Amino acid sequence: MSDDKKTVVIVDDNATVRALFARSTEDLNLDLISFDCAETSMVYLKDNKPSLLFLDIIMPVKDGFTFLSELRRLELHRDTSVIMITSKDYAQDRTTANELGALEFITKPMPMRAITDIISKYISKI
Repeated sequence: MSDDKKTVVIVDDNATVRALFARSTEDLNLDLISFDCAETSMVYLKDNKPSLLFLDIIMPVKDGFTFLSELRRLELHRDTSVIMITSKDYAQDRTTANELGALEFITKPMPMRAITDIISKYISKI
């Protein structure tokens, strides 16, 4: 990982979604780091702050809201830019995401263009 590139992290248990993010970001000047579960990503995130974090809500063992709540307790991540992604679209989930400081709430499936657009939107502000 080079120092001049922004880092985007995706935490999603779905390999297809992680592959879609990889393909969507190939031409962007950033480092994409993918994790398939909250536990593995926490090992990385304890010492690293990405420019943008995409976080799935529905994951085994620990859901995205529980994970984000734990992450927000860490000084390093009190203001980390987070986008929640999910296959369900419930008003309560949108409210919870907002309360936890998520910037956006995006439902899957999402086209590649939507991924690049949202990354470009927030990376340019960082």
